[in-house]
Order: sequence, then C-alpha cells, then structure tokens
Amino acid sequence: MESFIIEGGYPLSGTITPQGAKNEALEVICATLLTSEPVRIKNIPDILDVNNLIKLLQDMGVKVSKNGHGDYTFQADSLNLDYLGSDEFVRKCSSLRGSVLTIGPLLGRFGKATVAKPGGDKIGRRRLDTHFLGFKYLGAKFVHIEDRNVYEIHAKALKGTYMLLDEASVTGTANIIMAAVLAKGTTTVYNAACEPYIQQLCHLLNRMGARISGISSNLLTIVGVESLHGAEHTCLPDMIEVGSFIGMAAMVGEGIRIKNVSVKDLGIIPDSFRRLGVKVKVEGDDLFIPKQPHYAVESFIDGTIMTLADAPWPGLTPDLISVLIVVATQARGSVLFHQKMFESRLFFTDKLIDMGAQITLCDPHRAVVVGHDRKIKLRAGRMTSPDIRAGIALLIAALSAKGTSRIANIAQIDRGYEDIEGRLNALGAHIQRVDD
Repeated sequence: MESFIIEGGYPLSGTITPQGAKNEALEVICATLLTSEPVRIKNIPDILDVNNLIKLLQDMGVKVSKNGHGDYTFQADSLNLDYLGSDEFVRKCSSLRGSVLTIGPLLGRFGKATVAKPGGDKIGRRRLDTHFLGFKYLGAKFVHIEDRNVYEIHAKALKGTYMLLDEASVTGTANIIMAAVLAKGTTTVYNAACEPYIQQLCHLLNRMGARISGISSNLLTIVGVESLHGAEHTCLPDMIEVGSFIGMAAMVGEGIRIKNVSVKDLGIIPDSFRRLGVKVKVEGDDLFIPKQPHYAVESFIDGTIMTLADAPWPGLTPDLISVLIVVATQARGSVLFHQKMFESRLFFTDKLIDMGAQITLCDPHRAVVVGHDRKIKLRAGRMTSPDIRAGIALLIAALSAKGTSRIANIAQIDRGYEDIEGRLNALGAHIQRVDD
C-alpha cells in the first residue's frame, strides 16, 4: 500500500485541466461490447478503476489498442463466452464496481450474463435492484447459484416494454439502455437518470446505430435495432474533478484557472460553491477562482441556515458533498449538509474533527459545519482514505493544514484521480507518494 505525505500551508496557483470523466468512461467502454466493430474512445482518464475495467474487457477477449494518451480503440468481435461464466471472471467482477456495467450489453447482445456482487467504495449499501428490475421488465430470467453466490441471467430474446424505475439510478439506467438498444420493439424508461454522462452514452449509442430519443430528460424512448456498428466518442471533462479543484482553489488557492471544463455540463456545481461564498468566475469554457482571504456562507431568504443536499441530476451530485464539507470548515457561517443517498459517506468527518474542524455529525446522513473563517487553521494529522471522494476531501484539508499530514490507502484516490500529486505539485503543492 502507498500513502501521501503532505506538507500543508503552501499556496497553489496556475492552470490545471480536468481529466476525462470517470463515470462516463466506465459506461461507454462497456458499450463497446454491443458491437463486433471497432469503437474509438478519446479522453479516457488514466485511473485505477478505468484501467482495471479495460483489463477485464481484455480478459473477456476484447481487442484493445492504445492510440495515444487516453485514446483507445475497442473491438469485441471474438469474446470468450465460456470465460464470462468462470470463477475467475466472477472474482474479478466482485472487486470492481464498474464491472456491473458489462451486464446490460452482454445480456442485450448475447442473451446471458453472470452477476457477482461488485466492489467499489465502502460508502454503504449500493443496491442493484433497479438493474435487475429493468432486465426483468425486458424479459430476462434470473437463477441464483448458491454455491458460487452469483446470479445467472438469461433471455432468449429481450422485448421492449414500458418501465417506471423505482429510483433514478445512474448505473441502472445505463445498464437498461444498453440492454434495450438491441431488444425487439420499443422500450420506454420513465424516471431515468439524465445526467450528462447518461446523455453521452446515448449519443454514442445513436452514432453506433441505436434509436434513442428523449435524451437529457427522465423519459427515454428506445426503439430496438438488429445490430450496432463502430463509432468514435470523446468523453467530457470530469465534473467531480472540476468541483474538487474549485474546493482546492477556495481553500489554498492564490488564483487558479480550471481549463476546458464544459461549463454547460456542470449543472448546479458552481452555484453550490458560490452558496458557500466562493467566487467562481466563468471565462469562456474555463473557470477562474481568485484568491479569497474570506468567504461567507449565504443564508436562505427567510434567514434560516444554509442547507446543501445531494439529489439526482440536475441536483447536486453526492460525489461532491465531501469536498464541500471541507470548504465549509474555513467559511464564515454555518452549513447543514444532508447526504441522502449513502448512509456511510459522512463518517470521514471524524478525521476533520481530529484536525480541528467544528463539525457535528447529527446522524449517518446529516452534519452541521461551523466555519472557522480562517481564524483557526486545521491541524495536520494521520488519516486513511475510506473512499475516492473522502480521500480527495482529506487531501484538500491536508493541503490547508499546519504541518505535515499522512494519508494512507491512497489507492482509493487513485481510483478516481489521475496523477493527482503530480498535477497539484505543478501548482505549488508539496505532496510525496511513499510506500507504507
């Protein structure tokens, strides 16, 4: 295992460019399983979760060619279908959350898939019911293999239908879309997730020959086609990394420009930081966050305490709640954070409390932060990254703290952020990667 050693207190300045979107990359890479023709995808981030998914596809028999940094061509013309039911495949899937996105395309194209409980962040229960219900609506059958603790899914022919999803699950929506594009007839998906990465997946599939309408809404109509063909696609910038950089700039920045962020796809993210008093300037397709000696939390019109809560798109993504909490520790004012989607994601705040933050954890879903207004700096400490987003939040806290901090289990951060220490050190940070 590896750790970061961070010398806090050094201001950051300069320009940084976000990587390609992690969540989009996982979806569109799996979409390449739907055709035997080559599919080229650009701006793929060089991060652990994505690289492990690419390796998994190679093990499945997908031909993968690297054309350049972040630029790959995938061709799934000779998959090893026997391997897809093997214990080795199940074991690899169980350690990789993104593997769940292979189910829809495999079921849609080959009529069968094996499902193991996927790995990923330890942030509470992340159920797969929406995926299973969607496949069931399309006509799939499930068999539980108890001795292997896996589900085998079979469908002689998927059939289009109407479905109302029980929740606007992003991965569930993606999986259902990928299964439905080759189904017979028309599928209507209501309460579909509609975030930009789902829109990007739909646009790629349409370029591959699919017939999807209603893109960007929560009501999708998918007319099944006989087959799909090759296409090219470029991933959006990662909105979560953009938000993370806004948080860093607010805490320790002396003027940071975030380049080529695709402003129109950021939704409510910039305004969420503005509610904490952070100045976020839009300049073309860049964001500029100037140095701010102080930033004051807004209150609601009726004078009540500011509340920030996650919600399905176009609401605030839950992946940025951790970063916003850290930023709030040095604001002027108080904020109530309500993390609705995952019951364990706020537990990392005990590390911030140890660093001197004034945080009251009300319950597994709610925390109140009383900002220090920079009058009391956070203290350096020893921490362990519990998940990707808490890991980057703790890194931001350590960059602003007095003294030298150590963050263990940084493989969690590597799962979602490409060469993060190299890019931040180029802005003036002092971060060293060491073996434990």
